[in-house]
Amino acid sequence: MQVILLERVEKLGQMGDVVKVKDGFARNFLLPKKKALRATKTNAAFFETQRAQLETRNLERKAEAEKIGKKLEGQSFMLLRQAGDRGQLYGSVSPRDISEIVTNGGFTVDRTQIPLDKAIKTIGLFPIAIVLHPEVRVTVTVNVARTEDEAQRQARGEDVLSEKTEAEEAEVAAEELFEEGAGPQTDGEEPASED
Repeated sequence: MQVILLERVEKLGQMGDVVKVKDGFARNFLLPKKKALRATKTNAAFFETQRAQLETRNLERKAEAEKIGKKLEGQSFMLLRQAGDRGQLYGSVSPRDISEIVTNGGFTVDRTQIPLDKAIKTIGLFPIAIVLHPEVRVTVTVNVARTEDEAQRQARGEDVLSEKTEAEEAEVAAEELFEEGAGPQTDGEEPASED
């Protein structure tokens, strides 16, 4: 199906381009979201009459997105999740979760504006791209942690997982070093006899 783009669509074209797309993509995404019109003579004539208004509206939305993007760029947001000892999350972080914490941070972001390339399934710091406008993309950092203390340590650059395993290894080594009952004696206890 051939369509006339009403706005810039990533990996497809600019406003006013006539492009050929699969029927399902046009019917299920481009047409309902008003990102395109079917490429007919009447729609082409209609687009030409509306072109100036569409370009003006697009420039206004782009300017507003750039203004918000300057404030949002480089921000860090904390997301607390339950995870196992090795940092594996019980579930994954979705675009909806990210949009909620960014919105709670004072910026209105829809989940459709967060294209996640891969699922977030571990704790750590993750750079996330947010598409405020087809031509404006900013990056924020999402700090996924089990506790606020752990999130602060991650933000400082500490590796909370390796530290945990070193502490566990030290505890195991200490248990092997000391036998049961070999610790310091308190008053009232008799030393164990070696019969």
